[in-house]
Amino acid sequence: MNIHEKYIKRCIELAQNGLGTTYPNPMVGSVIVYDGQIIGEGWHQKAGEPHAEVNAVNSVKDKSLLKKATIYVSLEPCSHFGKTPPCCDLIIANEIPNVVVGTVDPNEKVAGKGILKLIEAGANVTVGVLENECNELNKRFFTFHQKKRPYVILKWAESLDGFLAPEKAGNQDRKPVWITNQYSRQLVHKWRTEEQAILVGTQTVVDDNPKLNARDWNGNNPTRIAIDRNNRIDPDSFIFDDTVKTIVFSGEIEKPSKGSTQFEAIDFSRNIVPQILDVLYQNQIQSVIIEGGRQTLQSFIDENLWDEARIFIGKTSFSNGTVAPNILRKNSIKTNILSDELIQIKNHD
Repeated sequence: MNIHEKYIKRCIELAQNGLGTTYPNPMVGSVIVYDGQIIGEGWHQKAGEPHAEVNAVNSVKDKSLLKKATIYVSLEPCSHFGKTPPCCDLIIANEIPNVVVGTVDPNEKVAGKGILKLIEAGANVTVGVLENECNELNKRFFTFHQKKRPYVILKWAESLDGFLAPEKAGNQDRKPVWITNQYSRQLVHKWRTEEQAILVGTQTVVDDNPKLNARDWNGNNPTRIAIDRNNRIDPDSFIFDDTVKTIVFSGEIEKPSKGSTQFEAIDFSRNIVPQILDVLYQNQIQSVIIEGGRQTLQSFIDENLWDEARIFIGKTSFSNGTVAPNILRKNSIKTNILSDELIQIKNHD
């Protein structure tokens, strides 16, 4: 690892502190180095608040050293006015002579303009240090801007014999059937705080009446999304409790959007997955967890519109019931959470 990689790696570590709190902005970390020593560092903590470079510069005690320092940043410094001023202008104003950038910003408002502005101001700019790692850090942001859709994470739990749920009796209460242990469930709630939205199909809401929040982990609740083609979901369901923004996709809207609930009409005679992702893109949602059931999950798999799959396998067996989705499980990573197995798959297509 060379010296530039050492400090960009530190930028990535800092940036990761912003997971789940920076949307719609990317996660960014910055380090300022003088004479082989870190004299300042910072990361972007929340949209509308100072960017990583600002926090790093503000943390430097002796500002006179900036004129002889190198600033490292995991993502290209912005060059446009948003909720905050351009970071390029800050770097130029402080006469920082050397700038090392992990990767170029895919947002068309930046997209190399920041790097060009720094070069034109006389800075010595190095680009592409640990580029793959920096791209992975902001996989949600990059997918959103490059593919014009959210980053899609499939998640489900299945029994040892491959079922999502057992056969339900007609008089069974509306509540989830737990397959995994409490630690796996807590991990899922942590994941919910890291992503912008969570999506389920009609039958999941009808059968389980899920809250779809992050009650077992401290953080932001995701936007709740439900598919309800024929308006079958009971209005007393938790998803309509007005505590979290909720988007409902329907074949025909029977009532107007109200409070935190937004109704969206889509054409169910056509493939609904691209339509759903397009609406989420228009709503500036950069990532979504698809939590089932089988038909909903399989539709994303069949359309190859997914980026990751996270599959829990519990120790329970059902013998019959709802069969788990069919997905190719090659090149997967397996870990154990006590009695549960977690399989993680990345879609490289």
